[in-house]
Amino acid sequence: MQTFRIALTGDFLDESGKSAYGDIGLSALGGIPYLQYHFLTDQAPVQGDSAYWIRLYSMEVMAAHIAGINGLVVLRPWVKRAVFLSGATDLVVIGRSGAGYDKIDVTACTENDVAVFNAPLALNHSTASTALMFMLALAKRLVQQDRVTREGRWDQQAAVMGSELQGRTLGIIGLGHSGRELVRLVAPFEMIVLAYSPHADPAGAEALGVRLTSLDELLQRADFMSLHVRLTDRTRRIIGAAELGRMKPTAYLINVARGELIDQDALTAALQNRRIAGAALDVFEIEPLPADDPLTRLDNVILAPHWSCSTADIWKATGQAMAAGMLRAARGLVPDDVVNPQVLERPGFLAKLSRFAVNRPEQDAKKP
Repeated sequence: MQTFRIALTGDFLDESGKSAYGDIGLSALGGIPYLQYHFLTDQAPVQGDSAYWIRLYSMEVMAAHIAGINGLVVLRPWVKRAVFLSGATDLVVIGRSGAGYDKIDVTACTENDVAVFNAPLALNHSTASTALMFMLALAKRLVQQDRVTREGRWDQQAAVMGSELQGRTLGIIGLGHSGRELVRLVAPFEMIVLAYSPHADPAGAEALGVRLTSLDELLQRADFMSLHVRLTDRTRRIIGAAELGRMKPTAYLINVARGELIDQDALTAALQNRRIAGAALDVFEIEPLPADDPLTRLDNVILAPHWSCSTADIWKATGQAMAAGMLRAARGLVPDDVVNPQVLERPGFLAKLSRFAVNRPEQDAKKP
């Protein structure tokens, strides 16, 4: 038996030291003699620490955190190249509890023979349904109607009249897991669906009822534009002042992916000047969004604290994906959904992983 040691970042915990998000999959790891896990408690919130959430988004996993650790589960902290300066002779896998992994230096992980996996399928429905929720709220002008009702301004009903999704054009940037799920969800609304996704298969898109197009055409034709791409150097600020300037003045922009996909200052200006009709944002360039940010003073944008996709079901599903990946690694097997497949051919990674093959059940010991 070869003990496999797992560390989880401390932001999974609440101030009492318990899971802040209910069932995060740890029950699947209990009672297995070769598995040990603990939380990095120095990253956990402390009672009365009002600045914790401001610091949290800049926290990093340190070299001391991975000493003697074979598997690391990360929620919000960064995993930068510096963590490997002392080597990573024990670390085999990093699991990102979610879909995005832009805060992990994947290249450094590969160079240090560490596989990185995520949980893309656990989040695709929630992400897509959140985008649809925002589309409906924007189209029906739900926030404005709520405000009129609360303020007793029933005589202004006509001023907050909404519109239908039916017959409108939805533009999706990124036809990956959540993008395709959004296509499925909007089918009953009889929308025209366009997508900008350079690596998408045209035949596959056509089978979904989607027409692939250029970004320029998408910007000009979309009544609702929803972002569903990973944050990379190429996609960072894919929507800036020029792109916003090509959108219809009646168009709405939805972002449930990453805040850095949009030039936030340019979007703020476009909303202030009514260059576009409105937006719905669950993510921002700087998180947490400062309470005095100009976006908070606008009536044509819906804001959410990077939390709209979070449900008890999602935390359980992502937790189960993390537990399953760690259990596979603890048995000398490659986790599902590895985002740096190049590492799977590196002798150093294979040597580290093979140490744990002794933990497989006898009937599975010869399986690759």
